[in-house]
Amino acid sequence: MSVSIVTARPEHAAGLEELQRICFPTLGAHELMTAAHFLRHCEVYPEGEFVALEEGKIIGLGSGFLLDFHFDDPGHTFNEIIDSGWYSHHNPDGEWYYGTDISVHPDYRGLGIGKLLYAARKELVMRTNRRGIVAGGVLPGYPAQRARMSVHEYVEKVVVGELWDSTLSFQLKNGFKVRGMLENYIDDSASDNWATLICWENPAYRGE
Repeated sequence: MSVSIVTARPEHAAGLEELQRICFPTLGAHELMTAAHFLRHCEVYPEGEFVALEEGKIIGLGSGFLLDFHFDDPGHTFNEIIDSGWYSHHNPDGEWYYGTDISVHPDYRGLGIGKLLYAARKELVMRTNRRGIVAGGVLPGYPAQRARMSVHEYVEKVVVGELWDSTLSFQLKNGFKVRGMLENYIDDSASDNWATLICWENPAYRGE
């Protein structure tokens, strides 16, 4: 299998809308992005939108934009920060890349595509000298554990390796650290609307 990672183009928009619905069946409908959103992303910050292709078929997406993020006041919801999908808060001079979406078609998971998308993001961040990547990460493994522990206990156990979460464990493996918790971050029945605040710091960042 030959997978290529390219920056998003307008002709990808319809396929990316379909990918959202395949990858995130538990998300509220208002949380999913449409072709119109993806067309807007191509105008706002196309270099921050990475599409994984296999023989021309869209099989993955890594999306995001730039902003100044303040860790001393980190509370936000997904829809707030992405302006309901329109990326209006994009700041070309922003110090952080905010990762809005890493998604891989279910038929292609476990093949290293997510790692390729993360690598593309990191390369962009290092090449453009940003501080790093910040994002909210959902917790799909939590519902199976909620009767036995709080979400905070669950995250602690995933971080130390006692439990495996398909999203958070993968993020930790890719160098991210948990910087906090985001309550009511996203309308997602699979994770009780909770998310982790995760961060990857650019080791090559050069300050002023």
